[in-house]
Amino acid sequence: MAADKIDESAILLDQQLCFMLYAASRAMTKAYQPMLKDLGITYPQYLVLMVMWEWHQSGEEDRTVSALGQRLMLDSGTLTPLLKRLEASGLLTRQRDEMDERRVLLQLTEEGVALRAKALVWVNEGREAMDEENGLSRESVAELREGLRGFLKKIS
Repeated sequence: MAADKIDESAILLDQQLCFMLYAASRAMTKAYQPMLKDLGITYPQYLVLMVMWEWHQSGEEDRTVSALGQRLMLDSGTLTPLLKRLEASGLLTRQRDEMDERRVLLQLTEEGVALRAKALVWVNEGREAMDEENGLSRESVAELREGLRGFLKKIS
């Protein structure tokens, strides 16, 4: 590329999509901290539980570590410590599939299921506060989420 065609603004921090995504992710995680503290879990554990709650509600049958990793876009090396901590907290159980020892089956405990109701109250209160404080409509948030979903599909 010729030196006279280089866009100097391309390296400015405020022009970087990666920075905006990083900063937004940190801000969202920070916003969730009071709820997570109350629930006694970390944000990555919350992500695991959200999938487990979906599976519990829908009757999903393939509740394996592998399926969870695909859903969360995480490898088993990242998931295993999260799952061990959630199991030690009494929120889920892990068990080898008797038909195929390579598969590890996941199941929410009663405590894990009950935590969903508490999280649901927090999230709904947070949505209302976001609407009131920031003027962010649910429609604009949905548009952003769908745009990011499409972007993620393209770069993955």
